[in-house]
Amino acid sequence: MKINDLCLDAPLLLAPMAGLTHSALRTLLLQFGGVGLLSTEMLAARKLPVENELLSPFLVRTDQEKPLSYQLLVSGVDEIAPALEALHRLDADAVDINLGCPAPKVRRSGGGSSLMDAPELVREIIAEARRATALPLTAKIRLGESFSEERLQSFCQMLEGEGIDLLTVHARLRKEAFCRKPHWEWVAKVKEWVSIPVIANGSVLSVADAKKCLQVSNADGLMIGRGAAYTPWLFADIAREVYGLDIPKVKICQPAVYADFVAALLRFVPERRLGRMKEFTHYFAKNYFFGHTLACAVQGAGSVEQAWQRACAFFQRNDEQGMAEGEQRLVEVSALLEG
Repeated sequence: MKINDLCLDAPLLLAPMAGLTHSALRTLLLQFGGVGLLSTEMLAARKLPVENELLSPFLVRTDQEKPLSYQLLVSGVDEIAPALEALHRLDADAVDINLGCPAPKVRRSGGGSSLMDAPELVREIIAEARRATALPLTAKIRLGESFSEERLQSFCQMLEGEGIDLLTVHARLRKEAFCRKPHWEWVAKVKEWVSIPVIANGSVLSVADAKKCLQVSNADGLMIGRGAAYTPWLFADIAREVYGLDIPKVKICQPAVYADFVAALLRFVPERRLGRMKEFTHYFAKNYFFGHTLACAVQGAGSVEQAWQRACAFFQRNDEQGMAEGEQRLVEVSALLEG
């Protein structure tokens, strides 16, 4: 896939997710392969120019995390130019405008999905962003407050007309929770209305989901969110089995995967580690039949070291083979935490 001048190895994009799509998860995904475009968490455009990229958990990154898209939470036109100037300094590979976040706090700030109710303001924001950068410029939307082909078509065509290079559609209405089945057929409608690439997002949690979504949506690619934390090797599986990429299939040792994530947390300042460990564990624990025990144990920990000890105890009880296969890696991570 090509977005403006940016070529992706696979049409598979990582979704921006608060507390999840930070450097530790991104490097974990890269171990398995298949990710075409990585993403940051949602970044407040107003705060971005004064953030310290060496300390901010939202901006910390390694050299291998490329290509990397930075997603901006915007509420006004005046925020665009300073934010994009900062992203140029940070060597961003692409810029995504958040037009779909349904969180009440985000909506009250005038950003996220609330902007879909203000198309003329969005037009000004996108036009200003297009003037301010030559980087690939993308947008992520939901289907709106209610189903309306006329409103959605007008909005999507306006985005394309103002210079958006790729459009990601989370196939749910604003009020619909993740437990609701996504409306992938509406992505197919958007695909007919615009000529830029259209990416489908929403409940792609397996290879079977990926195949079904592409069949129904006719999308140019997929954006994967929660599935990246449930099974960090999902991108590799989809790239191999759906798109035919030559990615070796490796045996998954789940305790070692978890250990690699915990080790990567050490690149953050100490006070920013435990929360991210808890957030990831909430999802990763679902790989185990008694995973809620792991999630609760880590959630109740008061330090990364205590959380790690509790996780190892869980693996010892519930994954003896994984503990045996990943023993060396777990010993290494224990030593890192003790050091």
